[in-house]
Amino acid sequence: MRLHRTEQQKGWETGIVHLGLGAFARAHLALYTEDAQDHDWGIIGVSLQRPDQRDHLAPQDCLYTALERRPEGNRPRLVTCLTGVLVAPEDPDAVLAVMSLPATRIVTLTITEKGYCHDPATGKLNWSHPTIMHDLANPAAPKGAIGFIVEALRRRQAAGLPPFTVLCCDNLPANGHVVAGLVREFAERMSPDLASWIAAEGQFPCAMVDRIVPATTEADIAEVEKLTGFADAAPVVHEPFRQWVIEDRFVEDARPHWEIGGAQFVAHVEPFEHMKLRLLNGAHSALAYLGYLGGHETIADTMQDKAYAAFVERLWQTEIVPVVPAPPDTDLLAYVAALKARFSNPAIRHRTWQIAMDGSQKLPQRLLGTIRERLAQDLPLPCLALVIAGWIRYVGGIDEQGSLIDVRDPLADTLKTVQDAAPDAAAAVRAVIGLTEVFGQDLSQDSRFVDAVVAAYTVLQEKGARAAVVG
Repeated sequence: MRLHRTEQQKGWETGIVHLGLGAFARAHLALYTEDAQDHDWGIIGVSLQRPDQRDHLAPQDCLYTALERRPEGNRPRLVTCLTGVLVAPEDPDAVLAVMSLPATRIVTLTITEKGYCHDPATGKLNWSHPTIMHDLANPAAPKGAIGFIVEALRRRQAAGLPPFTVLCCDNLPANGHVVAGLVREFAERMSPDLASWIAAEGQFPCAMVDRIVPATTEADIAEVEKLTGFADAAPVVHEPFRQWVIEDRFVEDARPHWEIGGAQFVAHVEPFEHMKLRLLNGAHSALAYLGYLGGHETIADTMQDKAYAAFVERLWQTEIVPVVPAPPDTDLLAYVAALKARFSNPAIRHRTWQIAMDGSQKLPQRLLGTIRERLAQDLPLPCLALVIAGWIRYVGGIDEQGSLIDVRDPLADTLKTVQDAAPDAAAAVRAVIGLTEVFGQDLSQDSRFVDAVVAAYTVLQEKGARAAVVG
């Protein structure tokens, strides 16, 4: 039996347009919105690249199941607040039209780090990025999120409407400030007056999101049907834990009551975001690269290996926690203990390969900041250096058994080319670290960092990842 809306499940009005409708948004933003119990805040999702989500969701009235995976058993929940899905490449004007509606008061984003078309090392727009170049030349038919936001805001200004709040839900440090800067940079090229209006009237609150959402498998789809009796082509799977910390800065104070579902509204989100990026995301990436190289398919599998569990504990306790200030009313050691339990949840099959994607965009936020802070204090970083070495080995494209790795990264070709052109392993490591768009000028030229990563890479090459994490 296919999912379809009953009369009780209808009546949601569009208040939010979400750019980048992937699994995370449907397992996080949508569930908080569902819990707010206010039908003025229905969500229109926008797929910026492919029609897959629309094709799966439209035949079932945009209903879907969120499956919470617990060690003691799984719990399905029907989600009703998604009211439609647009595919931007098919009809960009339809996307701009809904973003320009008076009822649309918030635009949210989960487009991953690479979707912002910026230089992660500087936080500035990459003006040579093909999407940015296209959107500047074709503002009425944009392809990227920044182009859509700026053109929709231009239309709202022309119509005498207030701007919408732009709420980033991606793992970027100071994400609201970063997106505000990118939007204003782009708008300035189009119209200085528009840029000034956005700066004066717009709101870009920073936010920190947290929930582990593995990619949905065919087995998940079959389990949902068994549990619910409905054929659902687009379920999402998630862990029990969730967190959302948001700066309470919205245009005209218009927002859902997300606090009903446990969202925290704060004056400053940076301490929470800093903690999460460094402790959760940094450790996740560490386990992804080194775990994948060691032959582990998922994070939970990796954590079942005592050598890796001990390594990530050492990474946290000796290298990351000492340089992370605790947010208000937060015990970092308790936070780390909770992370260890979450990573070890056998019901969550979060693939190391999935987390390993787009490392050139993720490392600056997740790991390089910690490395810079330790170097500034002249502190050792053997675990962090091993993680960077693991990433370099991973993006080289060959695993420890000599098999090809399906590397997904915006710089994949460059990363492989510079390694292949190097005369030896040490030179390959130095060539990768020399990519300033990832490591910046400072780390590329810091001999302490470079030498530590070269040494760690040598151990990886000679002993393999599992022996390397033992130390």
